[in-house]
Amino acid sequence: MHRVVALVRPVQSTFELGCAAEVFGTQRAGVPHYYEFEVCAETPGPVPTSAGYTLEVSQGLSALASADTVLIPGWAPVEAPLSAPVRHALLRAHARGARLVTICSGVFALARTGLLNGRSATTHWARAAQLAREFPEVRVEPDVLYVDHGDVATSAGAGAGIDLCLHLVRKDHGAAHATLVSRHMVMSPHREGGQAQYAPPAPPTDALDGLLEWAGARLGTALSVGDLAAYLSVSPRTLARRFADQLGTSPGAWLLSRRVAEARTLLEETNLPVEAIAARVGLTSAVNLRRRFRAQVGTTPGAYRRAFRGSGIRM
Repeated sequence: MHRVVALVRPVQSTFELGCAAEVFGTQRAGVPHYYEFEVCAETPGPVPTSAGYTLEVSQGLSALASADTVLIPGWAPVEAPLSAPVRHALLRAHARGARLVTICSGVFALARTGLLNGRSATTHWARAAQLAREFPEVRVEPDVLYVDHGDVATSAGAGAGIDLCLHLVRKDHGAAHATLVSRHMVMSPHREGGQAQYAPPAPPTDALDGLLEWAGARLGTALSVGDLAAYLSVSPRTLARRFADQLGTSPGAWLLSRRVAEARTLLEETNLPVEAIAARVGLTSAVNLRRRFRAQVGTTPGAYRRAFRGSGIRM
């Protein structure tokens, strides 16, 4: 049996811990059970949770000494330092070959061990900038669901933790078994790690004298960078400087991102065919929409729509 041990701490997020327990710790009729799932804490005893109840944890850090996978299901507050005993226990587990896995903010704990230095990692999109700022030696990928290096793996927001756990099951025991587990969980069987996090696009602002709102209302037309510059009565070069200064991007890149963001909304909320959506957002054809969508979101329009609307499941 593959032994998975989750390291919890006060105040423990119940959802992140539940994601891991559901994949690795729940026995289901007709589904082979390949994992033992346990919980430990630096100080055994009652551990308060974010849901208002208390976990009774009987095992201490010694439980990590024989774990095949050590899982950190969130770390709150993210600024909390690692104690020397926790850091040494994690490093010892890694040194003897255990896999270290984090869900959401758990990456902040793993980053403090130094094991992510020079490597890519992810976390919830809202914490990505903080992670990059506090750990400049970590290559933060803010737009992916999870990153797996084999010995260490990190996931984005809590829902992406399920994706990472199922991915690990797939690696350990094959796609058929992972699909069986996901079916019992009533989950989408597979979302690629490189797929973009489903963060809501930022709404248009008035940062450029109303230009963004004006352009956002005309995405279905043949807008060009020249049109955007003409609206402000400036040259395309001046417009590019203003976009770079105020938005950190180029006018063309912003326009494309707005079109893709609108396509995402239409895929989520309507039954329009891809061809019609492409026309509505100014990407002219289904072929062009699919190409641009995959480049920005990391998946196809059809797969994106299924993830949000298929089988009544919302991700």
